[in-house]
Amino acid sequence: MRIAIASDHAAFELKDLLAAWLRDAGHAVEDFGTHGPDSVDYPDYGYRLAEAVASGRADRGVALCGSGIGISISVNRNPACRCALVSEPLSASLARQHNDANVIAMGARLTGIDMAKACLDAFLATDFAGDRHARRVDKLSNPRLDPAQLETSR
Repeated sequence: MRIAIASDHAAFELKDLLAAWLRDAGHAVEDFGTHGPDSVDYPDYGYRLAEAVASGRADRGVALCGSGIGISISVNRNPACRCALVSEPLSASLARQHNDANVIAMGARLTGIDMAKACLDAFLATDFAGDRHARRVDKLSNPRLDPAQLETSR
């Protein structure tokens, strides 16, 4: 699988470890940086990763920052990306199965290397379930609000 990976300064060490681990597992990894502890702006790296996934240059993405929140928001600005912030394997698996997430985000200050690997394993091993979930995923990239179709509970 072709995997894009990116981080800010708070997560570059975790990024480097995960990139090496993914390569050892036989994946082609494109590293979008950053490559050191000097302060950088996470949106710049999230946007680069998102473009690689959206263009088809990468099959999946791994986005990392201190909390995982900021970089996941930046990746999700691209309508072709569905980035899920996860902290354990079940949410990583469900992000793929139900939401067809093509990018996983984690926080280096919150997730250790072993848990990050477990999340990535679950994310990469899980297929999208399709069926009723496909309609919902389509709406994520193509929002259309039709008040007549909304259910109300009065």
